[in-house]
Amino acid sequence: MAATTRRQLKLGAILAGAGTDFTQWRDPDLPGDASVDIGWYIENARLAEAAKFDLVFIVDSPFITPNTAPHFLNRLEPLTLLSALAVSTSRIGLVGTLTTTYWEPYNVARLFGSLDQISHGRAGWNVVTTGLEGAARNYNQQAHLDHAVRYRRAREFVDVVQGLWDSYEDDAFPRDKSTGVFLDKSKQHALNHRGEFFSVDGPLALARSPQGQPVIFQAGDSDAGRRLGAEIADATFAGVDDLESAQAYYRDLKSRAVALGRDPASITVMPGIAPILAETDEEALALGESRNEHQSIEKKLVELGRAFNYHDFSQYPLDGPFPDVSNLTLNSYKGRAERILRGVKAGGLSLREAAERYGASRFGFVGSPETVARQIENWFLNEAADGFNIRVTSPRDFHLFRTRVVPILQQRGLFRTEYDADTLRGHLGLPIPENRWTTQRKAPSSALDAA
Repeated sequence: MAATTRRQLKLGAILAGAGTDFTQWRDPDLPGDASVDIGWYIENARLAEAAKFDLVFIVDSPFITPNTAPHFLNRLEPLTLLSALAVSTSRIGLVGTLTTTYWEPYNVARLFGSLDQISHGRAGWNVVTTGLEGAARNYNQQAHLDHAVRYRRAREFVDVVQGLWDSYEDDAFPRDKSTGVFLDKSKQHALNHRGEFFSVDGPLALARSPQGQPVIFQAGDSDAGRRLGAEIADATFAGVDDLESAQAYYRDLKSRAVALGRDPASITVMPGIAPILAETDEEALALGESRNEHQSIEKKLVELGRAFNYHDFSQYPLDGPFPDVSNLTLNSYKGRAERILRGVKAGGLSLREAAERYGASRFGFVGSPETVARQIENWFLNEAADGFNIRVTSPRDFHLFRTRVVPILQQRGLFRTEYDADTLRGHLGLPIPENRWTTQRKAPSSALDAA
């Protein structure tokens, strides 16, 4: 019997080009230059749209090393890329990552506001504070901002950007050629923001799109990251390891939102996953093991070290106890680093065991199409996720997910068969936010009516 639920599963496609692990770039069906091939991105965005995905997702990071994963070594800038996808698709949402630590609010408001206009209301901004300390030296800084400071800055940054997006009320431009009135000047508003980190006058020279404002995603897992997500996010790109940790994250984030007076349903939780599919569970498990075997222990140590600002774990005995890294800064990917340290302590792991657990690609969702669909349904119905961001690298994996898993989810009433909205907000079930100045304009008459 088909499952029924009032909630609808959300699906995003992480277009990861040559891969964010160290093996899949060798897939003979994947172009070696996929991460800079606009044709590859357009093709996969259109395939995701044909499968009725909610969005495509572009990850980013402003720092690399010679040991960085293939996709990050040579990739297109997110906003430029998404603008190309905006004119190559018509319905699917377009979400890009951009840091609040090394940009200015006016630039970001203009970039995402422009993407929102170009796409007719399909833009989303994944707010990050940047985990890797080396990024500072790419932006004329000698030191990465402290973790707590980065999150305070991010909170104010988003406030400023959203304020700039409201520079014009929705009816500010009559464009009346008979009277010669292009702009109703009473409906253009300067922001005049003065805060701890930013002083921004405005207004932004750009009107709002059909969805009002771009959707805000957020991708932080530390306590400060979760607090920021509960405050600002319409959706979160969660990093979780298993069902239990996903449920714990889900409960924590939603309860934080409730404590802030928000409707918990107003935040869509979308973990990132990389399903491995085959005709049978046994074949899929064997395929996953084969891919993991192709990852050398050296690469796993690099990936383990990334959470600790690319700390070099190769200097320690592999089969000795996990080294004491308590003297290291957790000013990098703090939430991930803390999760690793908790797991190492709880399991008494050696360095090799930690690298195998936390440095290897975490595929999860491995099996036949029926098995993977059942796993997705289980997470969705048991409040571990509201949807999933599916990593797209292997053409084979994405084909099987679209053509075999998605139809099962549709048959069970979990996922749409057709789009019923034209904007990203519409896909995610989010209301169009009213312009703050329009709200303010209405307030006095409403108060008078109430009296």
